[in-house]
Amino acid sequence: MNKPFKPYPFTAKKYAARVPALEKGVDVKRHDVTIVGGGPVGLAVALGLANHGVRSVLIEADDSVCHGSRAICISRRSLEIIERLGALDGFLKTGLPWTGGRSFYRDTEVLHFTMPQDENQKLPPMVNLAQYHIEQFLLDAAEKRAELIDIRWQTRVKSIDARDDGATLQLTTPDGDYALETEWVVASDGGRSTIREALGLQLKGTSYEGRYVIVDIELESERPTERLAYFDPSSNPGSTVLVHKQPDNVWRIDYQLRDGEDADEAVKPDNVIPRLQSLLDMMGETGAWSPIWITIYKANALTLERYRHRRVMFAGDAAHLVPIFGVRGANSGIDDADNIAWKLALVVKGLASDTLLDSYSDERVAATHENLSYGTKSTEFMAPPSFAFDLMRTAVLSLAARHPEVRSLINPRQTSAITYATSPLNIADRDVFASGPVPGAVLAEYPVTIVEAGHGREAHLTDLAGPSFTALCFTDDGALPAAFATLAHALRASGLPFRAVPLSAHLHPRAQGVHAWDHTGRIFERYDARPGTVYLLRPDGHVLGRWRDAQPDDIEAAIARALSASTD
Repeated sequence: MNKPFKPYPFTAKKYAARVPALEKGVDVKRHDVTIVGGGPVGLAVALGLANHGVRSVLIEADDSVCHGSRAICISRRSLEIIERLGALDGFLKTGLPWTGGRSFYRDTEVLHFTMPQDENQKLPPMVNLAQYHIEQFLLDAAEKRAELIDIRWQTRVKSIDARDDGATLQLTTPDGDYALETEWVVASDGGRSTIREALGLQLKGTSYEGRYVIVDIELESERPTERLAYFDPSSNPGSTVLVHKQPDNVWRIDYQLRDGEDADEAVKPDNVIPRLQSLLDMMGETGAWSPIWITIYKANALTLERYRHRRVMFAGDAAHLVPIFGVRGANSGIDDADNIAWKLALVVKGLASDTLLDSYSDERVAATHENLSYGTKSTEFMAPPSFAFDLMRTAVLSLAARHPEVRSLINPRQTSAITYATSPLNIADRDVFASGPVPGAVLAEYPVTIVEAGHGREAHLTDLAGPSFTALCFTDDGALPAAFATLAHALRASGLPFRAVPLSAHLHPRAQGVHAWDHTGRIFERYDARPGTVYLLRPDGHVLGRWRDAQPDDIEAAIARALSASTD
């Protein structure tokens, strides 16, 4: 006999509201950046700003991290970002890594997919981790940066006056209301964004009719971690079911409602529990289980047309709603945070023109449209919007077991790193490269040995990136050319975060300073590099430009162009 609702094996700490020092009902400080929304995106923005020494106020309406699994899949690219934010350990210690999944049509397996994973990689392609864990690990990191991150719980935005020179937020708390003056606002306050509504902005795109019940259950099982999809299963004929194993013996189960089913009735435990029991019986899971959390979901493919509105920047679900199929929701929001943090930090510090922030909108709107393109295809397969789509899906599923060539149509197309191919910041190649990451792309991962004072340690190429502009200087002897050392000193003296790292083809234990050694011999080949080649990285790890025989003037001009956001 299954018990009624059981509490999560995770208990969130509760936080009290706090009203700062006031003068005539106004916060006595005028803040550089105010972040509205303390979910994964808001916390990631705050941590990214802190990495650049920029203070922020983070406003959260709730009194703790979220309840319910919500976002559960964190991609390799997001893990790379989270490592730079100082929160990776909890994700890897608690999260469940996985590399692929299986799909079934009725009782037949029709797809077994795997995501890219090889000996070059430092991090798994995906980890399963409930959003309350995600938020808690980011919060833990933020609390260690309390001198730069001021978190104000139980604080809601009543209204906003957004101007060309900043914004005024009217805030309410259980202990009283007050106004807050700020130079910049980052709105990461979710799909029902108060800031978006206050500014009269609307998301545009497609809302799908298909609805899914989302349930978390507690179940002990030795089943491996993978993505499981069941189309028209015997346990729930005519439906589609997704199953993900999470930490702490929590399982996330999403199943599609049939047309005409009443949503209010569908989420009642008396209706949910029999369906789940039938599913678990079909899967061969015989252990005792208990429901923990039930909600309902409807797929949306929506976005704002622009993510910058005067001094207000939108990020995460406040900027776009992406279907859950392909796990692009939270991951795209973390990408938003990574993109906006370094740009906003440089603007706040007076090192860049505020036109740099327009590139945030350019790049992330383009990324959203790419994510929506893949997410829409997956949504139309998972929840066919018409009879014609349903007919096509049935045909594909029927053929897939015997015809491998049609299985790609079933593949959920899991999220992957976005290339900002059309970014206004990119420096176009003046030389021909046969391979290597193009301007706008992220680094292709490879192992390296980092050598310092004659001692080497195992590392990876992404360890050399950010939070600064980074010039990867390919050399033969591990020594940084004097002209680049002079450039690095001059840029840092101006306050700009910059480092130049020599990457050598051979080990040179007597080389001065820190250098990286391509001990596998793969990087020079795969990056089509030779001594004198430079790849210049932005603080978010995307390639800004690359040169066969780079000169310091090339690097300095590329950075200056980015900071002014000039496309000349």
